Amino acid sequence: MITLARKLRLVDYFTLAFGTMIGVGWLVLMDDWLGRGGPAGAILGFLLGAVVLLPVGYVYGQWVLRLPDAAGEAAYVAQVFPPVVSFLTGWLMLLAYFIVCPWEAVAFGKIAAYIFPALDSMPLYHIAGHPVFLPRLLLGMALTGFLTFLNYRGIRFSANFQNWSTGMVLFLFLFVLGISARHGTAANFRPLFHAAPAVSILLTLQIVPYFMTGFESVAKSAEEAHPEFRNKSFLHAIALALLVGALFYALAIASVAYITPWQSVLGKRFATAIAFEQAVGARWPVQLILTMALFALFEVFNGNFVASSRLLFASGRRDAVSARFGEIHPRYQTPGIAVLAIGAGTAAGLVLGDAILVPITEVGSAASALGWLAACVSFFVVEPRPRMRVIAGAGALASLVFALMKFLPGVPGHFTVWEWLALGLWLGLGFFLRMFARKPA
Repeated sequence: MITLARKLRLVDYFTLAFGTMIGVGWLVLMDDWLGRGGPAGAILGFLLGAVVLLPVGYVYGQWVLRLPDAAGEAAYVAQVFPPVVSFLTGWLMLLAYFIVCPWEAVAFGKIAAYIFPALDSMPLYHIAGHPVFLPRLLLGMALTGFLTFLNYRGIRFSANFQNWSTGMVLFLFLFVLGISARHGTAANFRPLFHAAPAVSILLTLQIVPYFMTGFESVAKSAEEAHPEFRNKSFLHAIALALLVGALFYALAIASVAYITPWQSVLGKRFATAIAFEQAVGARWPVQLILTMALFALFEVFNGNFVASSRLLFASGRRDAVSARFGEIHPRYQTPGIAVLAIGAGTAAGLVLGDAILVPITEVGSAASALGWLAACVSFFVVEPRPRMRVIAGAGALASLVFALMKFLPGVPGHFTVWEWLALGLWLGLGFFLRMFARKPA
């Protein structure tokens, strides 16, 4: 029987997990983060979110040690719950990863247009008042095609690209921190919070699931570990990605708030770049930050492409959707059909433009939390040791809180009708595809 190629090592799992988390949110959404919590509220929100998610990461490390299956949460849930629960869990997690792909393809055009304004020309149509420009659309399509080809050819190609992109992001980030330390002052942090401290931290915590989704992506590539890879190292990769990712976000927020009065960048497009340009009085820091952002975009796009294609592949193999998605390329040992499907879906989402993706992005945050909840509850049920059950219970509680923050009407930032509609459409698509499976999952 043809199996997936086994070529991944510890550094590959770290860069895949870290890269799946760290995209360009620190550039294009910094004004939103500071507007939610102020510098202290945003920093504490991300750091607290990482601490709260440590039990969840531990549960994933234990699950992948026992059950290295590309289906991830769907496979774990299937151990204790009915097939429909397993299917829903896997389908929601697929959304959490997949929706990042068209979003990053759109962001690629945005960043490129910020460097080359001439790209904001030749509008083709408008969606929700937002124009879709032909040059930016073509750029996104080209990047999508490149990553589809890369992932189709082999996991080693994809992993090498991921390692290279992640290394460049971390290397350039050190320069950004150095510029902030040299040109900033602590006085720019005031006021520390945008609202009351508890509210500021809460509003930031709401978005943590979306921006921290990725540490658990290690499980989706578990079947592709090198034969000499020690299974216990899965937990090391997850913990390292989780902690380094949270520290990255915290330092990015601190660097912006330190280099310029943070309230001056609220409502500004590419607030991070603007803050550094204002403080230094030159354009070169902007070029450095945008270059770093492009590498970050490459890594998060590729990381989520790998995770979503493996989840779709595992769904096909389990007959949760068409079995064609579960086929392995005989030469490249990749889930070829699933890779092509994710590439096509990304291209379709890119055509819709960024305006239509906003509500689905919000749904992706809640979907991640529900997937974490399902994994933790399943582990709690199958684990006999009290200490391990306490950790699983803590992870389940944290995941439930993250999910409720989006579902409960009284909580600031909860779902609107558009988010509920996007969730309903995604679930409807899943059950439609499930009808073509040979048998129930």
